[in-house]
Amino acid sequence: MELKALKLTPKRLQICQKLNLNSGEEILRYYPFRYENFQVTPFESWKAGDNVVFSGEVATFPTKYRARRSLTITSFVMFYGEEELRVTIYNRPWMNLQVGQQLSVVGKYDGSHKVTASNCAGKPIEEFAGIHPVYPLKEGITQNDIRKLIQTVFAKEKCEDHFPPRLLSAHGLIAYREALNGIHFPQNTMQLRQALARLKYEEFLNFYLALKLREKDLSGIRAAKDFSSEEVEKFIQQLPFELTADQRTACDEILGDMHKNVTMSRLVQGDVGSGKTVVAVVALYANHLSGYQGALMAPTEILAKQHYESLKELFSGKDITIACLTSSEENQKEIKRALKNGEIDILVGTHSLFSEDVEYEKLGLVIADEQHRFGVEQRRKLKEKGKDCDLLLMSATPIPRTLAASLYGDLHVSTIESMPPGRKGCVTTLIKKNSLKTIEGELKKILAEGRQVYIIASMIEKSENFKAKDAESLYQALVKVFAPFRTGLLHGRMSAEDKEAVMNAFARNEIQVLVSTTVVEVGVNVKNATAMVVYDADRFGLSQLHQLRGRIQRSSYQGHFYLLTDSKEESTLKRLKVLVDTNDGFKVAVEDLKERGPGDLLGTRQAGLPSFVLGNLITDTKMIEAARRDAEELLSSRDPAEKAYVKKIADLSQQLAVE
Repeated sequence: MELKALKLTPKRLQICQKLNLNSGEEILRYYPFRYENFQVTPFESWKAGDNVVFSGEVATFPTKYRARRSLTITSFVMFYGEEELRVTIYNRPWMNLQVGQQLSVVGKYDGSHKVTASNCAGKPIEEFAGIHPVYPLKEGITQNDIRKLIQTVFAKEKCEDHFPPRLLSAHGLIAYREALNGIHFPQNTMQLRQALARLKYEEFLNFYLALKLREKDLSGIRAAKDFSSEEVEKFIQQLPFELTADQRTACDEILGDMHKNVTMSRLVQGDVGSGKTVVAVVALYANHLSGYQGALMAPTEILAKQHYESLKELFSGKDITIACLTSSEENQKEIKRALKNGEIDILVGTHSLFSEDVEYEKLGLVIADEQHRFGVEQRRKLKEKGKDCDLLLMSATPIPRTLAASLYGDLHVSTIESMPPGRKGCVTTLIKKNSLKTIEGELKKILAEGRQVYIIASMIEKSENFKAKDAESLYQALVKVFAPFRTGLLHGRMSAEDKEAVMNAFARNEIQVLVSTTVVEVGVNVKNATAMVVYDADRFGLSQLHQLRGRIQRSSYQGHFYLLTDSKEESTLKRLKVLVDTNDGFKVAVEDLKERGPGDLLGTRQAGLPSFVLGNLITDTKMIEAARRDAEELLSSRDPAEKAYVKKIADLSQQLAVE
């Protein structure tokens, strides 16, 4: 129902406006983000921090005082059985209590016979006990406002259920109206669990239906690519190293996709340094043999230049023309002309590759490195530069196979788990002080042995808003600390020429200590750099820190990774200890997902698709797998009701994508 049809009061219409709720269905899908479970229990079982509900007799008249303009405090003593409890409640100056009056109280037990009440009234205890939903709020709106709004709408809304009956029966799921009743007004935990199961499953099913429908739209029918598998194998045998078993499998999966008559959409994921680039090289070679141009897109100029140099080396001796296009290239016009005329076989670059004035003669393969840094629209723009273009994404933020299949439901996933032989694991040390004084000697010893060191800061220059070390100040201080070794500075505000000059000097070991921001996070490959110090490590995400750690795990030398932090928070130190305990990027990414959610991993891939409001990617894996299978079955179903449901999701997805 539309808001007008619901005939809401002006106050409730104002609440809907503030929360951007435009229909009865949107109001009923404004779900609680947590629940408070209040059960009447004897005082002897109470522990500090427990939610409590009890009924007793008022023992003293309340005392009231104004702590500040917006805060009044009311305090009084109650009898609960034989116990005397000091009850405090905020912003209730109008409360008039009488000694001997019966009162029901709900709140939190603070210990030492003290309770902070969230509500109290002369009502039966049954009205307070039970499971209470807690909703996201905005200024001027109370929990009670939202609860009353939802009660009003629930009484008027029909809550029609279009969900396929076969799936409800197969998974033992309850009806839609029953689920809404259970999530907003649960009488017990069983009712709440049943409601969550139905609504979570619906979220996952709709998500995968939308992804599969999008995949169907993007996967064009085309002629299979014509290349010699023997010629590709010959190229692989000529590489200066032997592929690992996982790299081989990934290559086989990609080549198999390219031989099909539908366009490829594949993600290759693997830990830092696992050798994803060589898999991309094999794909580019097969694409070239088929008579197509290839494009490799990197998120930074540093990484684009590095890929360019790697490709030139790996394709040495082949009749393949490779060019690099970035915003700082001087000969952009010449590169664009040659590309349009088909004189360039492989183009490497940043987002410049999909600028409007960049035209390809016959683009057949697009590869996006560090795919989570590119939005779906950027990748789509590049893919549309060619007709029936294959898409290969690469990610160094790896996650377990089952989770990858869930997150990237519209892509086929290849996973490289094994590392190339000869790589030593990195030793990670957590230092509970934002200073390198305790490790200065170790760093100087590493430098004396001929190795190099990264020093990472979270900011470029000092800020009044944040108390953190900045790269420019560190550089000034460390030039003296590490003399006679040479110290350099690198950050994102430097010109492309200056950044390249610094990185080249570091690569040639003309700079031994590089003070930098996270501009070195992705792809920088200086094998002689074997130590890294990260200041204010608590300001970084786990996956980002693991990416940084990957810069010093690129050779047979032992890597040393030092995390510095002044934080005393137990949760922060526990989070950072994950990196001390494991070098496995798959485990690190799962911990990061638990903490921060899938946003960073997905980039903007979910734009226009149903998002997970209730579902949890970590704990709901069985339900996710069932929803994925059911989505595929529904797309080929001939049942009229099931076909109608698929069309409903298709229309909704299209509408959201347009908006």
